[in-house]
Amino acid sequence: MGGETDLSRLLTGLTATLDREVYVFVTLADGRVPDGLTPRMRFEEGEGTTLILTRAEAEQHAMAYEFPCRMITLNVHSALEAVGFIAHIATVLAAHGMGVNPVAGFYHDHLFVPDGREDEALSVLRDIAAGGG
Repeated sequence: MGGETDLSRLLTGLTATLDREVYVFVTLADGRVPDGLTPRMRFEEGEGTTLILTRAEAEQHAMAYEFPCRMITLNVHSALEAVGFIAHIATVLAAHGMGVNPVAGFYHDHLFVPDGREDEALSVLRDIAAGGG
């Protein structure tokens, strides 16, 4: 069930899928998630609870949000202990002036990139897979 750890195989086997939704980051000081929300991610921090959810859900619940973004799923099963995979991708995206918020799932890594720059991010990922990044 373990994923790939070899960086070269991870990079050359990389394909990506763009989610159709626009996502945002929300923080809740009390940690109470309103009924009817289905966050893509929930993370407990000392300062509050971070949620990643669709912009439509945040607006429907009149929640303040930041960082409208698009989610790109990396379609390679990277091991949780894989070294350098996300660092490499983030470095190449940074060279293009693009910040990224990565989230690791058990089977895949997901990149949250600025809304409006998703096509550029996908192009960079294709270049990486082709050995150009």
